[in-house]
This record gives sequence, structure tokens and C-alpha cells, in this order.
Amino acid sequence: MHAVRDLDAAAEFYRRAGFTVGARNRHAWGTHNRIVQLKNCYIEILEIAEPEKIVPHGARSFSFGAFNRDFLADRQGFSMLILNSSNAALDARAFEASGISNSRVFDFSREGAKPDGTPVKLAFSLAFAQDPASPNLRFAVCQHHFPENFWDPAFQTHVNGTKAAPGAILVADNPTDHHIFLKAFTGLQDLHSSSIGVRARTENGDIDIMEQVAFRDQFGIVPDVKGEGMTLNALRFEVADIAQAEALHRNGRDQAGFVLRRAREAGQHACVRGARRDGIHTDSRFGDLERHRLGDAFDGVLGADVD
Repeated sequence: MHAVRDLDAAAEFYRRAGFTVGARNRHAWGTHNRIVQLKNCYIEILEIAEPEKIVPHGARSFSFGAFNRDFLADRQGFSMLILNSSNAALDARAFEASGISNSRVFDFSREGAKPDGTPVKLAFSLAFAQDPASPNLRFAVCQHHFPENFWDPAFQTHVNGTKAAPGAILVADNPTDHHIFLKAFTGLQDLHSSSIGVRARTENGDIDIMEQVAFRDQFGIVPDVKGEGMTLNALRFEVADIAQAEALHRNGRDQAGFVLRRAREAGQHACVRGARRDGIHTDSRFGDLERHRLGDAFDGVLGADVD
């Protein structure tokens, strides 16, 4: 999820970067969004449009609107990382048993539209999770009840050739401090540790946690890190044609902060600073890496890295 103060300006930023951006959607609790849909996930660009409708956090309820309002008080960027779920209620119980959440499942629905304008029903259930050491980032899983009404190839066609987001990169002073949370959130018991950091390899991409120095060395940018704990600083995009992505990037240099780097490995992966996922796993939480955040992405940290 990419939280911004001006939804339409952020949508124009993504369009100039070569993405297809969906129409404005409205939530009953005061947030509006626009969606950039890929084959395996989507970026939800979010704005606090009607602050008077936001409800506070409850004893066993997480206020989606209140968290993003507070997040936007002093920053813009990726505020939440959300994975796909086939059973949000089951995942919520697993989160509570692991000590990373005590929030009830949040159910909501709204009307959507197909590319031809045909109205469709959309409904979602979310189970939230929190790393106590990372107060400025939230995690969740999302169950789509009418996925056939949401996912559409027409929304997944982008001028820049982006096909998928094979991973997300988080930054922390000490990545190993967060490995217990990452295990509980993903359900994976075997994480991969290296000199760069910690990686969870899910079936839809990788979730990496690395130090600021490692992030700088990997992407050529010093990450904008504010507050304690982990921040979500990058997404990695897979593109159909690297040359096409590079040409578009060269022609749009007014897009401050969009960084394009060639991969050090074979393959056609373009990255907005980092995300990926391999590995086969049957846990319901690993279907799709859905929402991503980039620390202060719209203020100039939206990085693209051809991996």
C-alpha cells in the first residue's frame, strides 16, 4: 500500500512511469484509492480523502484509516505490506496464537467496475498483524471473495512492460531482530540469512529485510528511514523488455526518485526497489504479494531496479 497526500497527483506519477492506473474508489471509512494491478499482485495508492469519517482503533479492532492518517502526518510512502489469503479467519487465529495480533477480521465490500464500465461486486476480509518493534509499518493478509470480479488482464497491461512484482524489500538496523515476526507473518519456518540480510521465500516472491548499507549497495540509493524498526522501501518489478523499460525511463526523467538499474543476474526483472518471491508452500497466506510500500515513495524514493 502506497499512502500519499494527493491521490490524483500520485496516479499521474505512476502513469508517467508507464503504469495503467485504475479509477478512484471510495471507502466508507474515509480513504480513497486507485489501483495498479499486476499479474500476481497490486499496488494500492491510498489517500485520506474524508478524514471526518475515520474511526479510532478499538480494543480488538485495527483502524485502517486511522493508521494511514497518522502515517501521512509526517511522511508518504509504503505503509503496509499485505499478502493474499484464502481464509482470513484462519490466518487471524494463527496471528493471535503467534502473538502478532489480537484484532478481529475486518470485512468490507464495495462496487467495482470492469474495463468496459460494467459494475461488479467486490468483497474482502483482512487479518492484520504488527511487529511491535516496527510501529510505522503494518502487515495484513487479504481474502478476495469475488476474485473473478477484481483481476482483469486489461488492467494488467502497462506501457512500461511490467508483468509482476516478484518481491518486496524492507530496511532495518538489524534484520535478524525481525526474523521471528517474519516467520509468524509468512508461516515459513525456514528463512534464508546472508551477509545482505534475511529473506522469506514465498510462492509468489521474496520478502527481504536488509540493512541500510546493503540497500544502498544493492540499489544505489540511501533509503529514507524514519522511526523505529522496519520500513518498506522497495518493490522489484518484472518487465517484458528491459530495453523498453529503460527507454521509457530515459524519456521521463522528470519523475524524481524513480531509479532504474540493470540486474546483476540473468533475467528480465525491473524493480522499484525490490521484491520477489519463489518457493512452493501450501499456506493460504502465500498466494499473492498484494500491497507494497516504498518509504517516501511519492516524495522521491520510488525506485525502479531492473533485476
